[in-house]
Amino acid sequence: MTSTSHPLVTAGQLGSMLLAARKAQGLTQSALASRIGLSQSRVSHLELNAHELSVEQLLAWCAALGLELAVGARGKAAVSTTTTDW
Repeated sequence: MTSTSHPLVTAGQLGSMLLAARKAQGLTQSALASRIGLSQSRVSHLELNAHELSVEQLLAWCAALGLELAVGARGKAAVSTTTTDW
């Protein structure tokens, strides 16, 4: 299996990526919720509002989906992010 990296710069992109990864594995929100100790309604909410994910929840979510979280410097062509974007 080929590893694919998806650079993310917004919480919306993170939510979309987590949703797509869950669906690609054929998991329902309920099945994922059981794996990470959340309710189905909370998984649904967090897929749409990823900015509310705690780091602990994000790491558990990634582990449950077999994803790896990596942080690195942006390339020179990337647009600068200000503190208001956080």
